[in-house]
Amino acid sequence: MNVRILLADDHRMFREALRFLLDRNPDFTVVAETGDGLEVLALARERAPHIVCMDIDMPGLNGIEITRQIVAALPAVKVIALSTFSDRGYITDMLKAGASAYVTKAAAGVELLRAIEAVSQNHSYLCPDATDAVKEVMCGHGGEKPAPGSKLGAREVQVLQLVAVGFTSVQIAEQLAIAQATVEVHRRNIMRKLNVSSVVGLTRYAIRNGLVSNV
Repeated sequence: MNVRILLADDHRMFREALRFLLDRNPDFTVVAETGDGLEVLALARERAPHIVCMDIDMPGLNGIEITRQIVAALPAVKVIALSTFSDRGYITDMLKAGASAYVTKAAAGVELLRAIEAVSQNHSYLCPDATDAVKEVMCGHGGEKPAPGSKLGAREVQVLQLVAVGFTSVQIAEQLAIAQATVEVHRRNIMRKLNVSSVVGLTRYAIRNGLVSNV
């Protein structure tokens, strides 16, 4: 079965990175994309996707409300939530709205592919960041096994993922809305923490630890 996917995210370069990853899989077809929350439902009606990858923080209409509308109007369409945040409140709100999966953007490489596979088989899915957030609140403490890339801070993981899919420092700065000099600092810190001296090495580390798919 060819899985038809609609990408809804207001960060153009992030959409491009996701589309690059998805287009490499012959079982996936990106049928439409938008950065405007007000366009999502109309595109879903017009292009008939099986799955909508939905950013929570969308201009025009937020992802939680859009998800409610999609689930009500097009119950066969599955929604995968995408968010910068792994806060339990966001996770709960999206699941209550009808999302079938939740993936943080910091983990949106191989984790998104896993979410698509699960949702296509009518299963729900939470990426490890989201699962850990829910467990921590339920248990009242942490203590879970560190996730891949746990040597790095959240922003460093984001930079590493974008480096691994071929983004330049200029592109990363634009995507993350930070200065290019800050990106360079993050890159140096990542290399130091991981004891890696090249972009090839960073890419191999990201793939090996499931932070991006094999590009």
